[in-house]
Amino acid sequence: MDQTNILDAPKVYSDLVSKSKEVGFTMPSDLYIGTLLKTLVASKRGGSFLELGTGMGLSLAWILDGMDKDSCAISLDNDGDLIDIAKEFFHKEARLKLFCCDGEVWLKEYTGDGFDLIFADAWPGKYSTLDKALSMVNMGGYYVIDDMKKQPNWPDGHEELAKSLVDILEKREDFVLTKMDWSTGVIVAVKIK
Repeated sequence: MDQTNILDAPKVYSDLVSKSKEVGFTMPSDLYIGTLLKTLVASKRGGSFLELGTGMGLSLAWILDGMDKDSCAISLDNDGDLIDIAKEFFHKEARLKLFCCDGEVWLKEYTGDGFDLIFADAWPGKYSTLDKALSMVNMGGYYVIDDMKKQPNWPDGHEELAKSLVDILEKREDFVLTKMDWSTGVIVAVKIK
């Protein structure tokens, strides 16, 4: 098996990669997390999806590519410049709502329906407001995080923070989780209670 042989990348993906290099965006999600997100999203027909940390939209491209016509997604980031770039690429996407806001505030104020998948690729929903994010996952839905293996750009103390997050997730009885030492280090959790 050759995991590098990816035949179904979103049409916009290579343009997003080029744009990220052009603007010097140094925190793109790994290609493999994109393929995983697309697969998980495809399992939830008519689903509702939340991405915390849009960045330039690299992972979002995969999420949208996995969605059917009856699905919808919300993606948010606190960087207006990045959201503006994402809007350039996804402005015709009626299934998507993009927000430039503080993710922690958004999570605390959100009172709508739950989500079939939450991809927490930012501090909010991962290292802060974790309980709120997990409460928003529908039964049988996925909670996905990446960057759980030590990264060269991690500040001092972040490795301990990541280990603490893993400990917290392992102790929860309302989720079943798989930790994968793959890509940038991925955890996929499924809500069971």
